Parts: sequence; C-alpha cells; structure tokens
Amino acid sequence: MSLRDWLWIIALGTIWGFSFIFNAVLIREIGPVWVATLRVSIGALGCWAVLFALRKPVPRDRKLWLQLGALGLLSYAIPFALFPLAQAHLASGIAAIINALTPMVTAIISHFWIGGEKASPTKFTGVGIGFVGATILVSPALSGGGSSQIWAVIACLCAAFCYGLSLNITRSFRHIEPSAFAAIAMSGSAILALPVAFAAEGIPVMTRPETYGAALAIGLLSTAFTFQIMYRILPRVGPTNFATTTFIAPISAIVIGVLVLKETILPIQFVGMLVIFVGLLFIDGRIRHILRRKPA
Repeated sequence: MSLRDWLWIIALGTIWGFSFIFNAVLIREIGPVWVATLRVSIGALGCWAVLFALRKPVPRDRKLWLQLGALGLLSYAIPFALFPLAQAHLASGIAAIINALTPMVTAIISHFWIGGEKASPTKFTGVGIGFVGATILVSPALSGGGSSQIWAVIACLCAAFCYGLSLNITRSFRHIEPSAFAAIAMSGSAILALPVAFAAEGIPVMTRPETYGAALAIGLLSTAFTFQIMYRILPRVGPTNFATTTFIAPISAIVIGVLVLKETILPIQFVGMLVIFVGLLFIDGRIRHILRRKPA
C-alpha cells in the first residue's frame, strides 16, 4: 500500500479508538440499541450533508437502495449495538482483543469469497502477529480482572464477523459513488434501527451535556466522516488491509487515556505497539520484499 493509504488507515483507527470512550459515556444514560441508533441516525444526516455539499448525484435504483440498506444494517446497526451491549458486561481488555480479531476474520472470509482477495502466508502471518500485539497491549486490563460473560464474548465475536463479512460485500459496490454509498447505507440502517430501539428500550432520556456531546461526536466524527473516507480507500487497499484499523484502535484508546485521563503507559504496552507495527509491515508486504531482496 502507499504511504497515503497507510496514513488514512492510522487516522481512521485512531478516530475509531475514540468510539470506545463515546460508547462508555453514552451507555451511562441510554441502552446499547439506542447508542447504535443515534450513531447511525446522526451519521446518516452527516453523510447526506456531505453528499449535497459535493453536489453528487443520488442513485434512483430502488433495488440498489434496498441492497445498501441491508448492507448498512450488517455494517453499522448490528455491530454498533453489539459492542456497547457487551461492554456493559465484559472486561474492556477482552472486548479490545475480540475487536482486533476483525482482520483475521476478514482475511479468512476474503480468502474463500468468490472473486475475493486471496491471502498469502505472509499476510496471514501479519494478521496473527498483529493480534498478538493487541493482546499484549491490553494485557494490563486483563490482569486487572473484570466480568467476562460468555454471551458478551459471543456478541463481540458476532460484531467482528459482521465487520469482516460487510467489508467483503462492500467491494461489489465499488461502482457506486462513495458519498452516495455512505448516505444510503447509513439511512437504511437508521430506518431499520429506529423501530427496534423504541420497541426494545422505549424513549431515550438524556440529561447530561456530555451524553449529547458523545452522541454528536460518535455520529459525525466516528461515523459520518470515517465512512466517507473508508469507501474511498477500501477499493484500493482491499478488505484485509483496511481491517487493520482495529489494531490501531487500542493504541488510540490508550494514548487518549494518557492525554485526557492522565493514565500511565506501561512498558509492556510499548512492546505491544511495536509488535503491532511489525504485523502491519507483514500485512503490507514490506517484510517479504526485504527478506527476498538479494544483495548487490
């Protein structure tokens, strides 16, 4: 991949690391289904604003709208609800590790997907190394204890599977203009999520200013903005490379904790960051080229 694409992946992974903090703020007052619903609803409004600002045409194919709406449910509403649901009953370190399984799940699905991206042994090695790095990174949280309900683990695994599956499906819509893709898919997800949220959790009640701030931030920054970028670079980098953003997110969350919450980075966490970096080099193919390079 090009340096520009790697910089975008690092940026998106960093922003998605903020999502865990926004989720933690939101679930203090509202349920996980409403967390997901607000996220996709606000994100959809942001995507439509971008679409109209750029003066991009809106597709009129009804079948395409139905397809993208269903994909939006798989890509956004379901996993966006599963992770905050699990976070209420699961140690945060374990949730981060399961989220870091996304590249591995994506690589496996893509390898067997018809016309998908065939993963080389080097890329599979990189995914494995990245997962080990993520495990090391959050090991202090694991040693700190916490509840680890089996159903919550399964919920996180289902979310990772949704991400891996949707990333591979998305490639078949590469002919759709990215801004229109994001707006339609996000809108379909919001339309489907709203009645479920009302039926499952009733009318949401938010009284704290930070709750409103977290809802706007997770909807506009962590969703509308990031998915505009995602649909532009995914066709170039492929689903497996793009899924490495989930390796960056735990690093982002820890750094945010240091800067905002005055937490401390432990030496073992620096080791985890270094291992993740090595894994990314394997996935990118640079390690393979270095090993194959013959001396002059």
